[in-house]
Amino acid sequence: MTLRINGHGHLLPTPDQIPTFMREKKFFWVDDARKHMCQGEWKRPITDPSFFLEEKLQWMDANNIDHEVVLSLSQLYCNGFSEQDCFDVIRFQNDFNAEVQRSHPSRFTTGFVVQPAFIDQALQEIERCVNQLNMKMLCLSTHYLHQSGEWLSVADESVAPIWELANELNLALEIHPYDAGRMVNLKDRFWRNHLVWMMAQTADTYLMFTLQGFAQRYPNVRTCFAHGNMLGHANYGRVVQGVEGRPDLFPDTHHPSQTLAQPNVFFDTLVHDVDTLNLLIKRCGTRQIVWGVDDPYPLGEMATVANCYPGKLLDDAVTADIIDEQQKHTIMSDNILNWLRLDLANR
Repeated sequence: MTLRINGHGHLLPTPDQIPTFMREKKFFWVDDARKHMCQGEWKRPITDPSFFLEEKLQWMDANNIDHEVVLSLSQLYCNGFSEQDCFDVIRFQNDFNAEVQRSHPSRFTTGFVVQPAFIDQALQEIERCVNQLNMKMLCLSTHYLHQSGEWLSVADESVAPIWELANELNLALEIHPYDAGRMVNLKDRFWRNHLVWMMAQTADTYLMFTLQGFAQRYPNVRTCFAHGNMLGHANYGRVVQGVEGRPDLFPDTHHPSQTLAQPNVFFDTLVHDVDTLNLLIKRCGTRQIVWGVDDPYPLGEMATVANCYPGKLLDDAVTADIIDEQQKHTIMSDNILNWLRLDLANR
C-alpha cells in the first residue's frame, strides 16, 4: 500500500508548553483559550484545532494521512533577536519538535531551525539537533536579518558554512518564506504580504540559489522550496533573458537551466491551481515534486475553506489529465521519502 505523506505541515505548542520568558518578552505565545497565536502586538486566529498535537493526530486519521513533515514555526526564525534570545528561543523550538518526532516516530518527521546571523551558534545547533536529537531536516527562512541591519538571502555566501555542514551531514533542507512585511515597506492590506510578497521572497532566494549553483556545490543537500516556488518558476524566462542579455552583470554564475530537474532540488505542491502545477511539472518533472498541505493554515488545503480538503489539487490534476494516478502516488509518497531519505519501516 502506498503511504500518503504530507511534506509540509505545522504544529503549535500548547500554552503550558511555552516557556514563561517567551510570553514575558513577547517573543511568542498562545493564549490560554487556544484562540490566538501572539507575537509582540501581533496576533493571529488559530483557525483549526489541528494546530495542536492530539487534534493533529485525529485530523491526520480523518484525512488518511499516514505521516506528516512538520516544519519549524515561522514566527520563531528569530530575525533581529539578540544572540542569547535567539539561542533560548531556537533551543525551545527544536526541542519541542524533537519531542514530537521522538514520541510519534511513525507519524511525524520534524524539522529544526537555526539563525544564520550567529554562524557559530547555528553550526553548534545543527550538530546538536542531528547527533543528539536525531533530526535530519534543517528549516531556513528565505532571508535573515544580518547584524549589519541588511536582509540577506539564505543562499548568500555568508551562509556558506551552514550549507557546507548540511552537505557533510547529508541533510534535507526546507526553505520557507516569512517576515515579508519587515522587508517590504507596504501596508499589509488584503493580506498582500502572504499572497504576493512571501512568494516573491521564495523566488528571490531561488534566484540566488540557482545563479550561485548551490545544487551543484552542495550535492548531498536535498533542498525543498515551499509553496512550489510558484513565482520563481513563472519568472524563469525573465531570468534567462536577463542572464543572456546582460552577461556583464552575471560573472561566474550558473545558467538557470542548470538547476532545472536537479535530483536534489524539490518543490511542494501548494500552488493552489492546476495550471501553476502544470507549469511546475513542465519545469522540473514530477519526480522533484512533493505533496504539501501547509496545514492547518487557511492558505493550506484545509476544509475550513469551501470545497477544499487535503489532496484536492492533486485530485484536480488527475481529473485535468495533468498527472495520472501513479504520478499522484509518487508525489504523495516516494518523492518525500527520497527528499528526506526516510525509512518509515525502521521508525
